[in-house]
This record gives sequence, structure tokens and C-alpha cells, in this order.
Amino acid sequence: MKRIITLPALGLLAGLFVAAQAQKIAVIDMQGALLGTKDGAAAAAELQAKFKPKEDEFNKRQQQLAAKQEQSRKAANTMSDEAKAAADRDIQNMQRILQRDADDAKTDFQAEENRLLGGIMQKMQAVMNKYAADNKLSMIIDMSSQPNNLLFADQASNITAQVVAAYDATAGAAPAAAPAAPAAPKSAAPAPRPMAPAPAPVKKP
Repeated sequence: MKRIITLPALGLLAGLFVAAQAQKIAVIDMQGALLGTKDGAAAAAELQAKFKPKEDEFNKRQQQLAAKQEQSRKAANTMSDEAKAAADRDIQNMQRILQRDADDAKTDFQAEENRLLGGIMQKMQAVMNKYAADNKLSMIIDMSSQPNNLLFADQASNITAQVVAAYDATAGAAPAAAPAAPAAPKSAAPAPRPMAPAPAPVKKP
């Protein structure tokens, strides 16, 4: 039977549409906003300075491991069983130590990142709350979070630059350009957070 929409139902639908239209939703690149502030830029530079040497060390050790694996592969047909077993033990030992050290470095990085950015994040939250109240926003969506299910947002709804400016104005500083996040050593498992080191797992021979 064909359903008829009554006048009260039409009124309810119209009311819901008006309510939805009245809501103001904004999006923000939270990671970019954090790094875009002067405080965030200084924190990222400090992380870079502290962990770049460790990253270089891991890259060098990864190359040494890869060279040893390649050497063992090429000599496999001419090596005795005892020599091959010894070479395999050496490679496995190198892999184990490298992975352990990389995991320790990732833990240290995350702890230092939390120390440096934790206070900035709290200040940023307060700035966002005030911005939302002043601009009558009903919701702010972080488009840097993973997974990101945001399918579309026009540029006018992106408040990243405004929040960075508001943060730096509160801190009494001019907005700063965001530096590149520290590159990750290439020997540990990917970290769940966007700014944490994400080195690749050690390759097996």
C-alpha cells in the first residue's frame, strides 16, 4: 500500500533539516596544528636533534646486517655445514640485538614525545574549546587521526590555521612553520601514533 506522508510528519522532517543546518562542524589537522605552533616547532626540533643520531646509527647497522646476509647467501654453496650454521647464528644474533635496540629507541622516543607535546596538547585543547565556543561550533573533527573516515570537507570548514594563530596569540608568539617530523630508524615495528618512529621490521635471511 502506498504510504502517505502527513502534514505533521512533513513538519518534523523540516524541523530536523533546520536543526542540521543550524549545526556548525569544523575540521582540523591536529598533528599539523601542534607542529605549526611555535612551541610545537621547538619540540619537534628538539626531538630531531636528540634522535637523529640514533636514526643514523640504526641505518648503518641495518646496512651492515643486509651486507652480511648477502655475503652469506653468495657463499652458501661453498661453505661447510658448520660454517653455514655459524653464519646463520651470527645473523640471527645481529637481528635480535638490532630489533631489541630499535624497540627500546621507539619507547624512548614516545616517552620524550609525550613529555614535550603533552603540555602543548593540553593548551591546544583549551584554545580549541574557546574557539568552538566563540564561533558556535557544535563539533570539531580531527582529520589527521587514523583511520580517517572523513570523505569531504570544504576549505572554509578547516580551522587549522585559525587555531594555530589563536594558540600562538595566547602564548604571545607569532605562528611558526611546521618542521618535518623526525625520520624513523628502519629497524623497529611501526608505531601506532603518527609522530612516533616507524622503522621497518628487520628482514630475515
